[in-house]
Amino acid sequence: MPAQVVLVHGIRTSATMWRAQVSHLQERGVDVHAIDLPGHGSRIDERWSLEEAIGSIDRAVTAAAEKGPVVLAGHSLGGILSTAYVGRPGAAPPVAAFVAFSCTALPRGATLSAYRFVTRSFNRLPRNGRWFVERALDAQLPLETRYDFGAGGYSLTQEDIALGSLRDLDMVRALTRLQRRSMPVWFVNGEWDQLRVNERLFTRLVPRAELILVRRSTHLVTVMRPRVANAAIDLALASASASAAGSDGTG
Repeated sequence: MPAQVVLVHGIRTSATMWRAQVSHLQERGVDVHAIDLPGHGSRIDERWSLEEAIGSIDRAVTAAAEKGPVVLAGHSLGGILSTAYVGRPGAAPPVAAFVAFSCTALPRGATLSAYRFVTRSFNRLPRNGRWFVERALDAQLPLETRYDFGAGGYSLTQEDIALGSLRDLDMVRALTRLQRRSMPVWFVNGEWDQLRVNERLFTRLVPRAELILVRRSTHLVTVMRPRVANAAIDLALASASASAAGSDGTG
């Protein structure tokens, strides 16, 4: 059974941020499912719910797992939620390999408060600070992915609610459970990523995970260095496919 890929976007943005990865995987003939979380993209009119966000990931993974082994990849908010999902209590979800982009931070305390303060400050500016956002994206992103990040629109009205809800996640326990599970794990961070703040804690709690540090990249690593992100997902796919082949006796 061919491997499947499920992609989960970050805060503010939508499934369109994965355009480069979706295109790359489709060219390889891989089934890929880039989902929107509540309050984002095609679901922008829905109210944010942490339970529904994780439920959305679970439904996408469960459906994909009916067709083959699943590689789950999430960026930023999507990576944090996906980490909580693969490290959930009880039975492990049907994920064969996991790639967490730009999300090695505990969403609580000073880190979360500072992030929420910055986003609130921007949202108080004219047009929610879009001028500054657009200039920052112009400076960071290559032309090939420049417009992917915001192509599905920006989720602003529920952004602070979504960020605040992350305090309910027990990431330390999730990471501890993740370490005990059999799936291979990669943490992928940009060199200048602000969410590297707890990188050492994440790698200490999940010592079997591989850490990939992408030089000359910010938090927006999937769109700033799309080929590196593609390669990380390809590596996870190869691992998931090899494991599936071994388990069915064809390896």
